[in-house]
Amino acid sequence: MTSDGYLADCRARLAFDLLANTWNSVVLWALRDGPSRHVELRGRVGGISSKVLTETLRRLEFNGLVERNVHAGTAARVTYELTPLGRTLLGPIDAFGAWAFEHGDEVMAAQERHGG
Repeated sequence: MTSDGYLADCRARLAFDLLANTWNSVVLWALRDGPSRHVELRGRVGGISSKVLTETLRRLEFNGLVERNVHAGTAARVTYELTPLGRTLLGPIDAFGAWAFEHGDEVMAAQERHGG
């Protein structure tokens, strides 16, 4: 792919859209250690409403990145976990997080200089 391919290739745009939504990356990262129930996941993520978490999980499931599992029993229990495809995004998310940690102060300084 050429550098201009990122502008024209809908697959590249799809990838950027997946990581552009803040909650997508955060929820994927929160699931890195294994399956989690909705309430556990919400506590781990912090700052996300139940409604937004549900929407995010549905979006990630729709894109094949998260699997919803219903466990039978007296009280049905639902857990969410990364699919193998979802696990492939952990590396890029980690790299982006490392970049933010290294350069975040520079970005915030630039924002302040521009009145943000």
